[in-house]
Amino acid sequence: MTTLPADTRALRRKVAWHVLPLILPLYLVAYLDRANVGFAKLRMASDLKFSEEVFGLGIGIFFIGYLILEIPGALLVERWSARKWFARILISWGFLSALTAFVRTPMEFYVARFLLGVAEAGFFPGIIVYFTHWFTAGDRARALSGLVMAVPFSLALGAPISALLLNVTWLGLAGWKWMFLLEGLPAVALGFVTLRWLTDRPRHAKWLTPAERDQLEGLLAAEAAEKAAKGGATVWQALRTGNVWLLALGIFATNTGGYALAFWLPTTVKNLSGGSDTAALFYSGLFYACGLLGVFVSGQSSDRFGDRKWHCVGGQLATALFLAGSTLPGQSFPLIMAWLCLTGMAAYFWPSPFWALPTVTLTASAAAVSIGFINMCANLAGYLGNHVTGWLRGHHATESTCLLFLAGCYLVGGILVSLVHVPRPTGPRTPPSKSPLP
Repeated sequence: MTTLPADTRALRRKVAWHVLPLILPLYLVAYLDRANVGFAKLRMASDLKFSEEVFGLGIGIFFIGYLILEIPGALLVERWSARKWFARILISWGFLSALTAFVRTPMEFYVARFLLGVAEAGFFPGIIVYFTHWFTAGDRARALSGLVMAVPFSLALGAPISALLLNVTWLGLAGWKWMFLLEGLPAVALGFVTLRWLTDRPRHAKWLTPAERDQLEGLLAAEAAEKAAKGGATVWQALRTGNVWLLALGIFATNTGGYALAFWLPTTVKNLSGGSDTAALFYSGLFYACGLLGVFVSGQSSDRFGDRKWHCVGGQLATALFLAGSTLPGQSFPLIMAWLCLTGMAAYFWPSPFWALPTVTLTASAAAVSIGFINMCANLAGYLGNHVTGWLRGHHATESTCLLFLAGCYLVGGILVSLVHVPRPTGPRTPPSKSPLP
């Protein structure tokens, strides 16, 4: 392994400390504003007299809007300005999230969720493109893997905060309305912070010396030239690869259960415990705290053993097993919650190793064009899983039936990923890159 010069290592650290402390809070807020409708549902549904099917469709339709601008958003970051595009995204999704507090009819709810998806679309792929302006491949992989931690952390933090907000009645507004209003404001505020502080490219960075700017841009240009010299694969060439379809269908199946689990968890916990809305949200926060532990353990273990496939499959199958365990008849709620805490660990154990698999099972050029397709399947699953879950609940399915449906999704996903062919390494092993869930 080549040892980098000390000045290069110092430059990499300097870039990381200036770029990541702003990007990570943006992603944290994004995921909370996407998922807090599941927290609000505990009061919102009864106040507005929305059925379970209405909520399932409303939650899922977010992902349809999200898909529309996902690719154009990434292109705007590359060809225009990440600073201005991210600021637009943050400000618009913050206002739209807050305006959800004032929906009154199912159609207004659908429109609000669809527009929220459109507003947020392009943010995650935009981050991926933005990181290519600042980090070489190895550093970019580590930076992206850090975003995995933001998902369970945002929900573990957001659940108890939402629990407290549900009980306020300031100015005659219900607590769930205040939840949308107050949790949407940080995105708006961060939009203006982004417009002021985010730097588009190294050549615009006043916190880099001229020599550092030249050095960083030289490193990135050399990497881009090497990649271009190797050529690339077309989308159709990539789609003729069996591993691409196994990965795409594998995450589609898994996320069909995963997104539904995340959005419907507070309702499930409340129904199983028979307790208050506040208690249900605090229990949900415990689930996500266990998920935070699962992300950490997965990263450490998969790096140590140099394995991605079986860590991913193990997490998927363990999630299915623990969800099924929570449906065993005659259990007390504390025991059911123990099963769900184990589920939380397993449900966030698999994503990091999964997103490493395209880089270790496909050629570099095929991986580059396939990740977008795989990511689209991952997001489309969010629509299907929530719509089906709402339909099941609307037709009076029991909690056990709904949980077994989610378990089945994880099981199918694990089986599909287990069929992915991982080539044997032919040289010294280097840890493959990791990327988080979108």
